Amino acid sequence: MSNPKVAIYKMSSCAGCQLEFLNLEPVLLDVLGLVDLSYFVMARREHEIGPYDVGFIEGAITCAEEIEKLKKARGECKTLVALGSCAAFGGIPSMKNWVAERVVEERVYPNVSLLSSVKAQSVGEYVKVDAVLKGCPVNRDELVEFVKGALMGMKPYLRPHSVCMECKVNENSCLALNNKEPCMGPVTSAGCKALCPGLGRTCNGCRGPANDANSPSLAKTFSEMGLHARDVVRKFRKFAGMTEEFEKGVPTS
Repeated sequence: MSNPKVAIYKMSSCAGCQLEFLNLEPVLLDVLGLVDLSYFVMARREHEIGPYDVGFIEGAITCAEEIEKLKKARGECKTLVALGSCAAFGGIPSMKNWVAERVVEERVYPNVSLLSSVKAQSVGEYVKVDAVLKGCPVNRDELVEFVKGALMGMKPYLRPHSVCMECKVNENSCLALNNKEPCMGPVTSAGCKALCPGLGRTCNGCRGPANDANSPSLAKTFSEMGLHARDVVRKFRKFAGMTEEFEKGVPTS
């Protein structure tokens, strides 16, 4: 019986999430013994044609060419996974979405007549997604857990609770309560092991909204801390502003 065929596609992104596959040094050879990385431009020169058992899509969708490429990938893959926050929510590229597209284009290109860019969207905006791995980049342990689960036919545990839960487990000092720093941890999905707060930096919301995220309440707290309304908006629109949950945190006045 042949190994499952895996494809890894890149859209508009920094390539950091697919790089995490290559950073799995302790288990990479074990994983490669269980799957065939049939399509992975970053890692190999030759590629096998589909269909594939699992496809990972990295990056936001920002142009017509990528929409076409994404729909082709959906047809080639039995299971399609949004890999990282750009694919899941629009990520960093989605910060441009509240500026006129022509203005964004003119800041970069001298001849915008050659472009067909669109607002940065998640993979799920255009095709059905079977699973989402959050993070910027994705968490390596979570990635391995997902691959193992897929191979065994088991649904992986993708943590829905907030980063605050992981801070408590790790006995981190609360930067919001103790230092009065604006932290997105209360509304952000866990799974990163509270990496940033553990290093003394506030959570920036890169993993998108947690279950039952109370964004309006956190936005009010930020304002009470002295943040200007524009800075509150930036907090919620940095990675996952296209989500309904984080958009609720944007002040209306």
